Amino acid sequence: MKFLVIALLTDLTSMAAAQSNSASNQLLGLSLEELMDIKVTTVSRRPQKLSEVASAVFVITQDDIRRSGATNIPDALRMAPGVQVDRLGTDKWAVSIRGFTGRFANKLQVLIDGRSVYNPVFSGTLWEQQDTLMEDIERIEVIRGPAATVWGINAVNGVINIITKKAADTQGTLLTAGGGSFEQGFAGVRYGGKLNEDTPFRLYAKGFARHHTDAPSNASNRDQWQSARGGFRIDHHRGNDQFTLQGDIFSNAIGDTYDKSVISLPSSPANNVRGQNEGGNIRFRWDRTLSEQSSILLQTYYDRVRYQISPIFSFDTESFDIDAQHRFSLWERHNITWGGNYRLYHSKVFDNGFIKLTPEDRTNHVYSGFLRDDITLIPDRLYFNLGTRLDHNDFTGLEIQPSARLAWTPNTENTLWLSISRAVRTPARAENDATLDFLQFNNVPGLSLLPFPFKAVFHGSHSFQSEKLLAYETGYRHRFSPQASVDIAGFVNDYSELRDFSLGGFSLSTGLPRQIITSVLTDNSASALTYGFELSGDWKPTQKWRLQGNYSFIDMRISSSSLTKDFDSSVSGADKVTPQHRISLRSNYDLSDKLDVNLWLRYISDIAYYNLPGYVTADAKVSYRPAKNIELFAVGQNLFSRNHQELVPDFIPSIPSVIPRGVYGGIQIRF
Repeated sequence: MKFLVIALLTDLTSMAAAQSNSASNQLLGLSLEELMDIKVTTVSRRPQKLSEVASAVFVITQDDIRRSGATNIPDALRMAPGVQVDRLGTDKWAVSIRGFTGRFANKLQVLIDGRSVYNPVFSGTLWEQQDTLMEDIERIEVIRGPAATVWGINAVNGVINIITKKAADTQGTLLTAGGGSFEQGFAGVRYGGKLNEDTPFRLYAKGFARHHTDAPSNASNRDQWQSARGGFRIDHHRGNDQFTLQGDIFSNAIGDTYDKSVISLPSSPANNVRGQNEGGNIRFRWDRTLSEQSSILLQTYYDRVRYQISPIFSFDTESFDIDAQHRFSLWERHNITWGGNYRLYHSKVFDNGFIKLTPEDRTNHVYSGFLRDDITLIPDRLYFNLGTRLDHNDFTGLEIQPSARLAWTPNTENTLWLSISRAVRTPARAENDATLDFLQFNNVPGLSLLPFPFKAVFHGSHSFQSEKLLAYETGYRHRFSPQASVDIAGFVNDYSELRDFSLGGFSLSTGLPRQIITSVLTDNSASALTYGFELSGDWKPTQKWRLQGNYSFIDMRISSSSLTKDFDSSVSGADKVTPQHRISLRSNYDLSDKLDVNLWLRYISDIAYYNLPGYVTADAKVSYRPAKNIELFAVGQNLFSRNHQELVPDFIPSIPSVIPRGVYGGIQIRF
């Protein structure tokens, strides 16, 4: 299979030289100069040219998503440098930026149209709940590095903002359907219309069924996944005002298989369980344009989720957020953005005998204010921005997160930037309130000669403080020509007061089997120093052919208790869980106006913590348009091996999964 993909790539190279320069795709028809001028909003909450921002930013466009064959958001994120995406099962992923990965990776802020989807109970993002019609995504903006001055607490290592299309850009009807081996079946429908000339809208619905993964032993993990989702968006334009009302509902049927050598489940004779999660959200946004340099924004949303996978998890969460900002120019060279935010988290975690939060029901509040000044020191050449954000939360009180950034553009072909910033990750409810009474270990480092296995009882701590980061970054962008560009970013991250664990007292259980019971307490005694760089390049040899590649390197030095390095992969063992090297190479080629071939090659180096070897894999997608509004496509995923393992689940000891090769096909109709 490897030779087949390499041969296809070689054939494409030879065919490219013979093709004409007429473009059959809107984005392939753009020059890289035009692509670099795409405006991003996540960096500073205002539109900025990608080529001018003083941050490490990567944009995944709708065309990138379509050509990749990705059927979910995490797989699409594999295209971005510095982003580690590991599939843990059919419905579970670990997604992080610049290290500290895990299913509940807690140093990454994820937004959908500016709506935070950060989980307040266990921290991080539950990716099986974050979805939409993939065709409705306009772009995904990925910021590598702290963005806490703009987005607040928990935007420590980066921000991912999934931005969907405006209703005016999704007019008409779209139907898509298909299926295959792992992607057993999927269907989606979208209809866009107008209530009047100033009020476009869209409605969508989608559903899919995905096959289960297998354990390394080839036994089924019984984690097959069925999902249904629907939603709407209404935009209204009146004078200088733009209003948006948007909402979604979803329901997932999920499953898992647990390692009973690690997890103590006496009330559950089987180690496989089924569960469901369901929820919905609604968002309202008002934008008023006062002038080209001045605007007002007000956004509010409500989100509710119910998650149940017995006997491990059962919780309800609600969040309410209101955000206001005002942008204006001052003395010609200053562009001021200021505002405030209030966020309410309500969660109820049901006591099932294994995870208990005290109190069971809790409401937390976060109050924020932010100020940022974008200063033009030399017009079109030198920019400096300075800002800070004040966040007050119920766990650690007031947190201050400043940043300073400088960008120098001596000409239109070059940009050099540097920054220093501070960010914090506040405690999750579980770190403060939880008692976990189900993990057992047959061997604990330094205590391996004792005759009984250990049962660990984890206790949250009300004295647990925020984790802190001081980050130093620099970057350089160069445009060789309208057809070729390169972007490099480097960083040094200094973390302090990271989460660590210590042992409390020991006791011997009275029942059978006999166990040594020990308390595991949460503290802030760990620290880390990480450094690395990301390099990405973009080249269009011809008008019909685009090549994109990136390379990411990271080195991590963790200082923590020697006891926790062998069971805490998220912090103490993070240096051995994060692969040092990642490579992505993509080739998008239009053979004609009707036919395009897209190849994607990836390399991930080894993960020493779990003794997982590095791997090379590839995806391929062929699309054929027999008529203007009809597209037929065939996709192959993970083509170089029958299956491979990407990571081992942390925190909740699920049986590891191997990710299979998959093939699927489908049709898309627009009218």
